[in-house]
Amino acid sequence: MGVAYIATASPGGGTVTAKNVVSADDATARGEARLAELARERVDFRFKGLPPQADGLTVAELAERRLNLFTDGFTTPVLALSAERLEHNLALMETYATRHGLTFAPHGKTSMAPQLFWRQIEHGAWGITLAVPHQVRVAREFGVERIFLANELVDAAALRWLAGELDSDPSFRFICYVDSVRGVELMDAALRAAGAGRPVDVVVELGAGEGARTGARTEAECGAVADAVAASSTLRLVGVAGYEGEVPRADGERVRAWLRRLVALAVEFDGAGRFAGLDEIVVSAGGSAWFDAVADVFAEIPELGGAPVLKLLRSGAYVSHDDGHYRHLTPFNRVPEEGALHPAFRLWAQVVSRPTAEQAFVNAGKRDAAYDLDLPEVQVVRDARTGAVRDATGVAVTGLSDQHGWVRTEPGATGVEVGDWLGMGLSHPCTSFDKWQLIPVVEGDGTVVDYVRTFF
Repeated sequence: MGVAYIATASPGGGTVTAKNVVSADDATARGEARLAELARERVDFRFKGLPPQADGLTVAELAERRLNLFTDGFTTPVLALSAERLEHNLALMETYATRHGLTFAPHGKTSMAPQLFWRQIEHGAWGITLAVPHQVRVAREFGVERIFLANELVDAAALRWLAGELDSDPSFRFICYVDSVRGVELMDAALRAAGAGRPVDVVVELGAGEGARTGARTEAECGAVADAVAASSTLRLVGVAGYEGEVPRADGERVRAWLRRLVALAVEFDGAGRFAGLDEIVVSAGGSAWFDAVADVFAEIPELGGAPVLKLLRSGAYVSHDDGHYRHLTPFNRVPEEGALHPAFRLWAQVVSRPTAEQAFVNAGKRDAAYDLDLPEVQVVRDARTGAVRDATGVAVTGLSDQHGWVRTEPGATGVEVGDWLGMGLSHPCTSFDKWQLIPVVEGDGTVVDYVRTFF
């Protein structure tokens, strides 16, 4: 699509008639129009961290000014996304998926930024994975034509809306999980009540083990769910899926063993004729910690009699990566010859209090920084007097209040004074994006070249 700016979602769906059937070109045009609307959105008090003097400018006008994050009036705290590292990560995962023969549908719940959805699609993504109906509505408003919902969907109102989307746009491809007979019954009833004209494609979710998250726990239960789908008038079984990140006591051996169970389930279903008449059979897995195992095991998938296999990988955190949880867990640590993701986020906060030689406080807290997995990591100090940036050796965040970060400075650490800016790496992209509505995209010299709009 190649459009830089994005905009808010609005309700869709409704009664479908012949006159409101749209084509793929229509859907793309709708998405482009939505993206263009954001270029015209006015900057104001809603968007924290932006220069107060930017109020009244459109996002496009602000981007065209190429302001400097440090010297042109941005206020702290402010979250920045590295332009160079973002592009590196997008290209790396495109190359990785291609090299391993995987189709890629990155998880959009990480960023909920349609601008980034389209950059991922432009970098070869088949479509976008999402988690809840609201996220699907956002993606549809921005013209995304292929969506994998990595969750069960039993909400009647959401299913009514989905039926309208499918019937009005023949090119729209939607797939979601099913993991229980009861869930299948609820879906079928809601879709029949909505007068759905197209069946909803579903994959049976195999649970990752006892105590794991969703998913049928045994192959026999998966078979019963598949039988229920076959008996419904509104659903179509197209494959199997699951999430290997929930394997108990996960390690390479356990994860690969579960993935082989998933593949064996697909082979069993195919042999039983459950995929008859399909153009392709979907086998899907893949979070951000074990996609190397997914690549290894999916490479072993045999030819199935029913149709070619769509090997669908869904990793999402790669887009920004991080300086904590995924820095330690990324499969690229195990396969360094494949490349390396680069953390693209940096949160800048200002030292506002220095009550003792060992203690400082910055003006960023839980409202600004991810903290569910790890605390922010202080990486650099930008001197308030000179603008010089130095390493933050001996400086660490020890806790977060709502609007303050607790900072400890060790004896002999680089001096930290009131007014200095601290640049911090964050852990867990999913809970970093969601705290910011408009995120500056910044080049290495501090030039802001774009703004990413999120919809949580």
